[in-house]
Amino acid sequence: MKEEVSVSLITKASDLPDIICDDFFHSVELFKILEVTPKQKPYMALAIDGQGRIVAHLLAVVSYHHLLLPPFAYSHCHIYGEGVYAPEVENKEEIFSLFVKAITDELTHKLCLFIEISDLSSKMFGYAKLRENGYFPIQWQKIHNSLHSKSPYERLPQKLRDKLSIAEQRGAKAEIVNSDSKELQQAVKLMRHYFRLKPRRTVRNSKLFEHLATSKQCKIFATKYKNRVIGTCVCFFFGGNAYMWQLASLRKSFMMLYPASYTVWSALKYAHEQGFAHMYFLDAGLPFKRNPMREFILNFGGKQVAEYRWFRIQIPWIGKFMDWFYNE
Repeated sequence: MKEEVSVSLITKASDLPDIICDDFFHSVELFKILEVTPKQKPYMALAIDGQGRIVAHLLAVVSYHHLLLPPFAYSHCHIYGEGVYAPEVENKEEIFSLFVKAITDELTHKLCLFIEISDLSSKMFGYAKLRENGYFPIQWQKIHNSLHSKSPYERLPQKLRDKLSIAEQRGAKAEIVNSDSKELQQAVKLMRHYFRLKPRRTVRNSKLFEHLATSKQCKIFATKYKNRVIGTCVCFFFGGNAYMWQLASLRKSFMMLYPASYTVWSALKYAHEQGFAHMYFLDAGLPFKRNPMREFILNFGGKQVAEYRWFRIQIPWIGKFMDWFYNE
């Protein structure tokens, strides 16, 4: 299919047509969750052909932040992947370019500080089109664990196996929390505290996690010790794969219980038991040569693949400097 398509942006769930897809990051369900979450605003881009059929769609998420120092408030947008396309669509990159242009034009008028696009299906997908729209790439490392050829336990080094065994012997336990449980509130409090001073991390509203915990495609894991949550992670499960989105722990306060390791292991074990093929880590830290977070995740036997993350900064000279710094 190569006919002309038009793009429209939807910001209210009541205006959304019926869209069926197995990609949670571009689903109506996630759109509705974000719509009722404070400091979040979803944008669903729809590609419509000449016959009025929706042939592709893409979900972008704008997050709003408040600061104690100038500029006191700002927003940023994140897009996970290139969206969902009908099987007959051949010109995915052209439609993706239309999506990006429509969202960029809209958010430029909304004074969105920067837009980030990650987790594209291939490193070079949309390269020329993104450049045309004023985006610059930063080399990133994407990590995933295979869960189908070997059990995740077989991939663990002996040192990590010993740590997990010690944590269990000392009383650490992991569970999936419910939306109305005190464990969820503890997990959210832990995440908010953990991410407050982390660069590039968004401190999410508790309502988001309460809604996510009710979804069949999301599980929130909590590692507990004496009824206290000391580690937590948020994972999505769809399309035959698992995706770890957020990870936080009290690793310094409970160093000898290895809460981060035990939490990740619990999610990997669950994904394997449920028959998922891979676990993808959506953020393995900043792209520095030495990155403790990336090294920690790789310790579970995963593989890293180079990808591009794309950024567009509202202030042109900063965007040009960043492009020069990372790509010259």
